[in-house]
Amino acid sequence: MIPAEQGLAAPAPGRGTVAGAIGAAWGIGGIAALLVYAIAKLAGHVATAVAVGLAPAEWLLLAANVAFMVWAEGVRGFQRRFAPRVAARALVLLERPEPVTVLLAPFYCVGYFRSTPALMRMVWVGTGLIVAAVLAVQQVGQPWRGILDAGVVAGLTWGTLAVVAQGVRVLHTRQATVDPGLP
Repeated sequence: MIPAEQGLAAPAPGRGTVAGAIGAAWGIGGIAALLVYAIAKLAGHVATAVAVGLAPAEWLLLAANVAFMVWAEGVRGFQRRFAPRVAARALVLLERPEPVTVLLAPFYCVGYFRSTPALMRMVWVGTGLIVAAVLAVQQVGQPWRGILDAGVVAGLTWGTLAVVAQGVRVLHTRQATVDPGLP
């Protein structure tokens, strides 16, 4: 449940509306779909690098990058930080849907709006850093781009699974593990 300290009355367990269920599903599903799209786009660069052929040292670097990115991006970034917050905000949508938050549910669940100033700042700065990283990696030639993208694909795959699993768990149990970061 969302803490009552947030200034919002918690509904009775088991209550919710169709709009709330749609909003929560759209929030989690929309984020998962965006992550799957990114995985599919980046996987092509990985396939190109592998098709060109990698030297043994490059294979070792690819494996090390995949392991590091699963831990850093997948576990630390997605599983421990991003996914719990997305799930907590999806729970808010389930229990207290509003037209704007249901319509823009993926953006709401990430925290782009109706968030604490600190969360909103973190989300917007993080988005800017991701865009900058994408633009920088686009300048890298093969096989290095494929090696870098292999790690990102692995981290995003772990992250997608974490978002869906935690979203389903929180919506089923109605127990968020983190503060949703409401203003």
